[in-house]
Order: sequence, then structure tokens, then C-alpha cells
Amino acid sequence: MSVGSYLRGLFRTSTPAFEEGQELSVFVTGYRDGTAVARIGDTVIRVPDAPNGALDKRVLVRVTEFDAGDSTGRAEYLETVGESAF
Repeated sequence: MSVGSYLRGLFRTSTPAFEEGQELSVFVTGYRDGTAVARIGDTVIRVPDAPNGALDKRVLVRVTEFDAGDSTGRAEYLETVGESAF
């Protein structure tokens, strides 16, 4: 086992970064200016084409742009994959 694989996940950040094309399963946590928003830690991903009623639903998205400096990005909606547990 390499040191890198041993340490992976040991230090987590509240602002994870993502790459264009990366698919994520996220919860829609709210809306900003009418656009669905998913938060992963302090990172904010806007999902402009999420369907109405997506709040508190788990959705699969594909990152279309991401700014690591601002910890913000946009993603395209792919499908709804689950409901909230609360």
C-alpha cells in the first residue's frame, strides 16, 4: 500500500472540487434565483435544468463547469435517483 493511498480521505475539505464531465449523486438543497442548488460541503453546484419539485431529492448530475477558486459550478440534470430520508 502506498503512502498516497493510505492518506487518501484522511484530510477532507469542506470545499471539494470537481471536473467537467464528472457525474455526481447530490441532494437538491434549495433554490437560488429560481435555479436548483446542490451543496457538497461549502461547494455550491447550480442545476438549472432540474425539474420542478426537485427540492430534497437526490439527483444524478454531470458537471458542466467548475471554478475551484470560488467552489462553485454548474451541472446538467440527468435523473432523479432518490428521496430525502427526512
